[in-house]
Amino acid sequence: MSKSRSEQMVESLRAMQAAAPDIEASAVVSVDGLIMASALPVEVEEDRVSAMSAAMLSLGERIAGELGRGGLDQVYIKGDNGFIVLTAVGEEAVLTALARQKAKLGLIFLEMRRAAEELIKLVG
Repeated sequence: MSKSRSEQMVESLRAMQAAAPDIEASAVVSVDGLIMASALPVEVEEDRVSAMSAAMLSLGERIAGELGRGGLDQVYIKGDNGFIVLTAVGEEAVLTALARQKAKLGLIFLEMRRAAEELIKLVG
């Protein structure tokens, strides 16, 4: 039996997290703010993550456009306890990753880019 699109997305997320162990959690969210697939801890509310991720990406795109920075590649937020990195997956989705405070961001960005390339085939 073949795997559903959602199951394939979760596999891509888990592969990304295995390749970059400093990624603690991840999700694929529609631009409408609906969760498409996630590898989030149980205590994290998927609905909140998905809504905020979509809003942040949309705002980042507007800011980049208004300030003449071109197309948006990623949004990244640094907090006391780590990072949140968002990147577009085509025109229809957002890849969100939560990374540890000591994470090597170059590796995070690389693995997220690779995952986004795989996920774009599943999102459309």
